[in-house]
Amino acid sequence: MSMVSSVGHWVDLFTHFASLSLLAIGGAITTAPDMHRYLVTEQGWLTETQFTSSIALSQAAPGPNVLFVALLGWNVGLNAGGGPQVGGMAWGLAMLGTLVAMVAIMLPSSIVSYTATRWAHANRQLRSVRAFKAGMAPIVIALLIATGWLLVAAHDQPAKDWPLWLLTAAATLLVWRTKIHLLWLIGAGALIGAVGWV
Repeated sequence: MSMVSSVGHWVDLFTHFASLSLLAIGGAITTAPDMHRYLVTEQGWLTETQFTSSIALSQAAPGPNVLFVALLGWNVGLNAGGGPQVGGMAWGLAMLGTLVAMVAIMLPSSIVSYTATRWAHANRQLRSVRAFKAGMAPIVIALLIATGWLLVAAHDQPAKDWPLWLLTAAATLLVWRTKIHLLWLIGAGALIGAVGWV
């Protein structure tokens, strides 16, 4: 695994995440496939397990779904410092990784969102504004499907994973065809996982 060892690497991480911030339509989680390509495949700064564990842990925790970016940055910094066993330097770089990743993913999109929302609200009657909103829905859905596919493909044990696929299909149908609140489905998924059925 290569390491983030220079200021240039940190700047690269910042600029890559800042550019992804501008593409994060539907939330930061929609950029996870490109983060995977960049951090795991291209740079080698994270392992496959670190990447998927960061997303799983942050999604299980209460709070905004952007927390996975903080964990990715944390792991990049921790790896750059040689791992948690090294001590203070690794922990300092982990904090730096968290800060770099979060500022990069939050700042550009926050500025654009604030500016665009004010303009769109003032011009909400325009056909172009209504068309833009309607056109973005399928893009967000496609990006979320790509993220789900990436997380499932990392597991890749078809003979063993059929209960997960069945649970995914059932949850998708329930969300699509009923008005069951999502918290009930999340609770049911947690219960099914705790029992060990998936």
